[in-house]
Amino acid sequence: MSISFIRVDDRMVHGQTCTRWALEYPCDGIVAVNDKAASTPVLKAAYKNAAAGKKTFVWTYEEWKTKCQKVLDSDSRYFLITKEPLTMAKILADDKFQPGIKEVIIGPCNDRPGTVKLGNNQSITKEEAEALERIYKAGYKINFALIKEAAIGPWEKFRGQFGYKD
Repeated sequence: MSISFIRVDDRMVHGQTCTRWALEYPCDGIVAVNDKAASTPVLKAAYKNAAAGKKTFVWTYEEWKTKCQKVLDSDSRYFLITKEPLTMAKILADDKFQPGIKEVIIGPCNDRPGTVKLGNNQSITKEEAEALERIYKAGYKINFALIKEAAIGPWEKFRGQFGYKD
C-alpha cells in the first residue's frame, strides 16, 4: 500500500504530523496538496523543511491529478494531506481516487468567522461540512483527532449539527 494515512490539517506538514502520526501509520514520505503552498516558493520550502528527513512533495491539485498514480504505484508509503476538506473531497469523492484505505483523520481546523466549533482547534464551515459529507458518502470513515489519544469522535457524531441525517 502506498498511501498509509490520509489527513486534513490546516497546518499541513509540521512536527506532530511527521513524528507522532508516523508512529501510528509508518510512512516514507508526505504528499501535501494545496494550490497556494505549491505555488509559493517560500511556503513550499517551509513545508519541505518541516518534514524531518522524509521525502516531501507539495503539489497543486492539478499536479496531484497527473502524479497520483505514481504515488499509488510506488513502493514507498506516503501520507496524503490537504489543508482543507474541500480539496480532499475533490480527491476522494469527486475524482474517486482509491488510496487503498478508507479512513480520513481531521486535524487542526482553526476557529474562523462562520465556523461551528466541534472541539479544541477543530471548527468547520458549512462548506467544509458539505465536503466532509461528500467524503463520508463516498464510503470513508472520518475521525476528528489532533492526535490519536485526543480524538473527539467520528463525523457521524457531528453531521447532524449541519443538517445531515441518514
